[in-house]
Amino acid sequence: MMTDRVLCFGELLLRLAAPGNELLLQRPHLDVHVGGAEANVAVALAGFGHAVAMAGTLADNALGRAARDQLRRNGVDTTALAFAPGRMGLYFYTTGAGQRPSEVLYDRAHSAFADAPAQSHDWPALVAGTRLLHLSGITPALGPGTAQAALDGARAARAHGALVCFDGNFRAKLWAAWDSDPPTILRGLFAQADIAFADHRDIGLVLGTTFEADDPQTRFATAAGAAFAAFPHLQRIACTTRTQSSVDHHRLGALMATRDGALHVCPSMELAGIVDRIGAGDAFAAGVLHGVLSAMDDADSLAFGLASGVLKHYLPGDACTLGIDEVMALVNGERLDVRR
Repeated sequence: MMTDRVLCFGELLLRLAAPGNELLLQRPHLDVHVGGAEANVAVALAGFGHAVAMAGTLADNALGRAARDQLRRNGVDTTALAFAPGRMGLYFYTTGAGQRPSEVLYDRAHSAFADAPAQSHDWPALVAGTRLLHLSGITPALGPGTAQAALDGARAARAHGALVCFDGNFRAKLWAAWDSDPPTILRGLFAQADIAFADHRDIGLVLGTTFEADDPQTRFATAAGAAFAAFPHLQRIACTTRTQSSVDHHRLGALMATRDGALHVCPSMELAGIVDRIGAGDAFAAGVLHGVLSAMDDADSLAFGLASGVLKHYLPGDACTLGIDEVMALVNGERLDVRR
């Protein structure tokens, strides 16, 4: 039986970050947040009022249970999470400043999630009652087992009649750590997707080509057209557009192309005094998915997604934990007076 449940599959991580704008271990202190691309989408969608479950494998220790409990506190159903011997995946984060960029250092090899056999995931049971499965390109980048698990999940969801959402999320450092073939693996996942979050670079990588138009909108529309031709299930492709003056001063816009040839454009918004940009793409994806699942039209879904992504820049941690009203206030251009 189909329900409105969303299922997100991926690795829950711990983020260990240098405080403020310090370099890593400039002082012997690290701030800890629970994150992970798919988990960030789950948390945001739960905050928008959707029934969301998280699937994956966690380390069977205090760290894994703490990560699970953090999702629970944010309204995500964690009953589909499995526990196995092993370690938690970690990443270390240094926040940049001015013209010094931020930096991510991964420590994810041989985590409980990365080493879980592909066949350990009971996909027919996991996707039962699911309306939409959300995956990202980070999961297949971790190794052949997780790549197969993601593809198995996408195929099972499609066979079940659920929508499949795939966020390209290309992470070169992760793919480079093993004898991988990103274009082939990602092509298989794009082929199962109804909704994709990808820009012209993601599409070019998968299709083995480049898109050279100077105008970003034309370049994206051309790439999207090629993706629609290559992948018959795809109905929507969305991405953000970002320009950076410094680490804490950006402009963020958004684009969505649909199979019928429409191109929706959200003008860029200025982001000054950024607090934390990690997870902004996940907040954008969750916002667009909220619109799709709530039967908004595509233009409104894109506007809600952009507002969600913008607001995430002003929340510490990996996930957007705001509600619909707070996002709609930005969509509607409400004043920034103190709410009393």
